[in-house]
Amino acid sequence: MNIRIACMTAAIALAVPALTLSVTAQEQTKTVGGAPMYASKTIVENAVNSKDHTTLVAAVKAAGLAETLQGAGPFTVFAPTNAAFTKLPAGTVDTLLKPENKAQLTGVLTYHVVAGKMTAQDLAAKVKEGGGKAMLKTVQGEMLTVTPSGNTLTITDKKGGKSTVSIADVMQSNGVIHVVDTVLLPG
Repeated sequence: MNIRIACMTAAIALAVPALTLSVTAQEQTKTVGGAPMYASKTIVENAVNSKDHTTLVAAVKAAGLAETLQGAGPFTVFAPTNAAFTKLPAGTVDTLLKPENKAQLTGVLTYHVVAGKMTAQDLAAKVKEGGGKAMLKTVQGEMLTVTPSGNTLTITDKKGGKSTVSIADVMQSNGVIHVVDTVLLPG
């Protein structure tokens, strides 16, 4: 009887590490636009799978920024959804996507990117340090203002437009994405 118990104990002991290895080998993901976002993939590799970010992906490609956002980074990206782009005046997106407007499109897109990896917790800490707001310098060069809004964060652009973070902390191999509900516009 003791031999049988010893064999069963040994079998369980051997199985548990294998089970643990299997579980830890799986990635933590968040679902955005119906697709899992993998922390082992870059911002672009994940974004192309989100059905909620097809306009953003098309704009990034048209601006020639795909290669940059696949680079080492790290980047913090405030990623507007397709619905966010539809809030812009009619014809704005089509106009921005024209080759002759590439510089303007690049300015709008890089206004959504901050150098470094800042999680929602990091942003909240900056807001606290700033006495209720944090100023972030974008890759475009102008500032964004981050303020608390209930259990989430609000991002205010140079023109006073406000965008709410709807999905925070979508981790990427080269940074983090925070999904936002409104396109941010530089001054």
